[in-house]
Amino acid sequence: MKIALAVNPLAPAAIAIGRTVVAALRSRADLVLSEDTDRALGGPGLPTRPIEALDAEVLVSVGGDGSFLWSLLRTSMPLLPINAGTVGFLAEVDGRDAAAVGEALDRLVGGRYVVEGRMKLACEGPDGALPDATNEIVVHTSQVAKMRLFEIGVDGHPVGRIRADGILLATPTGSTSYSLSALGPIVEPTLEAIVVTALAPFQTTQRAVVVDPLRTVSVRLVRPEKDGVVVIDGQSETRIPGGTTLRAYRSPRRASFVRFGLGFYEQLRGKRILPWSEEAPPDPSDGADLPPPA
Repeated sequence: MKIALAVNPLAPAAIAIGRTVVAALRSRADLVLSEDTDRALGGPGLPTRPIEALDAEVLVSVGGDGSFLWSLLRTSMPLLPINAGTVGFLAEVDGRDAAAVGEALDRLVGGRYVVEGRMKLACEGPDGALPDATNEIVVHTSQVAKMRLFEIGVDGHPVGRIRADGILLATPTGSTSYSLSALGPIVEPTLEAIVVTALAPFQTTQRAVVVDPLRTVSVRLVRPEKDGVVVIDGQSETRIPGGTTLRAYRSPRRASFVRFGLGFYEQLRGKRILPWSEEAPPDPSDGADLPPPA
């Protein structure tokens, strides 16, 4: 089996886990490293490629959500995300648990996994196509603490205008990321939809709209003299002139994740974002034989 490895070269925890992955896999798989990973690990003597040129059955990515999204902007390989960050919403494996990492690598080499496809958003700015988004596309003001007037459209028809710091278009995968901070809904990541959320809207209730994935959603900077910035997954930033429009729609390309069967709600356990208590329910028999209060 051919496996690629990319670690966050700036995170000591990711580098340490990367060394563990190399030690566990180098005699069991055809292992190739990204160039940044090879330098971070001190040159372990394995084949290297730029991450864009890596060609393997699976890419093991070690870091936080930013590292995973950075990889997904550059490759279409199925991703096994091992968390070495703080939250790791996208992670399948907790890198702090050595036994869990070892078990995940055993299952990977043994082919005991599934590949889960998730919707991406394609987008086009005034100068052409921008990178696909796994989490979200954000169109926001290019000046700190300055609002913009945005016009939202669906399938080429304007549906409303709003003054806000920005407009966020999220995939279901991204619904637990920036969109959640803007009070957007939590959407199961295997669904397909476009979540439209305003960032700090002025004089309006903070609400999000969930749009059919077959629609095209547009965001126009209404005032020609007021430009903005488009940010893809927090990784790619492009300035766009005022008066121009960004269009987003379901991408024909998909993000692929290696999964071992852990459910979405189990992955969110302990992250304190679900709208209900995660504590075990009380025993229904507790107090059942007591008389009612007087």
